[in-house]
Amino acid sequence: MTTTSAQRGTTGGGVPEPGGGRAAAGGGGGRPGYADPMTAPAPDWSALAASLVEALGLAVPPVAITFAAAPPAEVEPFADPMPAPTPDGRTGRVPAGCVFWTRAAERTFSTVAEDHANCSVGSVTHGFATLDEVVGREDVAALLESGWVTPEAVPTIPVVSERAGAVVYGPLAGTPVTPDVVLVRVDGRQLMVLSDALPGLRIEGKPQCHIVAVAKEQDEVVASVGCMLSRMRTRLANSEMTCAIPAGRLAEVVERVAATADCDRAVARYASEDARRFSAV
Repeated sequence: MTTTSAQRGTTGGGVPEPGGGRAAAGGGGGRPGYADPMTAPAPDWSALAASLVEALGLAVPPVAITFAAAPPAEVEPFADPMPAPTPDGRTGRVPAGCVFWTRAAERTFSTVAEDHANCSVGSVTHGFATLDEVVGREDVAALLESGWVTPEAVPTIPVVSERAGAVVYGPLAGTPVTPDVVLVRVDGRQLMVLSDALPGLRIEGKPQCHIVAVAKEQDEVVASVGCMLSRMRTRLANSEMTCAIPAGRLAEVVERVAATADCDRAVARYASEDARRFSAV
């Protein structure tokens, strides 16, 4: 539950209100990626998703994450059964909230606090529980006793500041609601492109789930090398990492990533052609 920041971003500015005032890059005044919410057209999430997949060569489609006051009527709830609770009463519909990221690559669904509750860490980072409410739980005790986290580091973890009535997950390309955060799963090459496109890209460590809070609350693009707690629960490949993008900045990010990817392709062609000289030696 400690955060490891290898790099700190240089972006600033206020955080947009959830679900409102987002627009594609290039419209209106102010910081790139924002426009006048009264005049700007709604972003084309499907087109942005397709552009991001193409630019990065993503194997898994981008996931939209939306914090809502209540479960949207047009979105089906995540309804997998809950297992029997632990002796301290802990259970949920999945082992941890980060598991919803993997499920959301295929379909859209809504979740509530109880669905996330098997993982105390994720419940805190997503604003569903306070530190005081989880401090005595078995999973928190296991993390502290192992030395994975220190008590001093716990209060420094970024969290969603306001408790939501629901969190909606699903493929960005088909999102029925305006997202707060776009999450992508990346490998080393794709993270290289993101880092080149976004100088000063913030890169974090454990817990992996706090990058959602950083993107939502601090309006910052942030990547994570992952954490063992999440890797064991999501079964993400060892080569996979994640990156959270504020949805209001997605058009800006896509534009920069696409330009960087074009440069990399040109360099790759040159390097490949140059290397052919050595095959004849």
